[in-house]
Amino acid sequence: MFEIKRSDDGTVHLDGRFDAAQVAAAKEVFALIDDSCVVDFAGLSYISSAGLGLLFATQKRLVDREMALTLTNLNPHIREVFRIAGFDNIFTIDE
Repeated sequence: MFEIKRSDDGTVHLDGRFDAAQVAAAKEVFALIDDSCVVDFAGLSYISSAGLGLLFATQKRLVDREMALTLTNLNPHIREVFRIAGFDNIFTIDE
């Protein structure tokens, strides 16, 4: 199960398992991001390479316009995935 929603302050909230089957739904939300914003991972238990790819593509699009995603509330497992992939050097990750 996966849920993605955007709160009134623009924060993107991820919940569940973000895998290849969920990329199409997530892509609709991330495509609408046109400014720097926070992505809250508090409810996320898993992210696949497909999910990482969508986040990377969004980050690249935003950085080209001098904006960025800030990631927050990553659990230790997901934080390690970002570290291994080298994404901890691409994204700002708040504790």
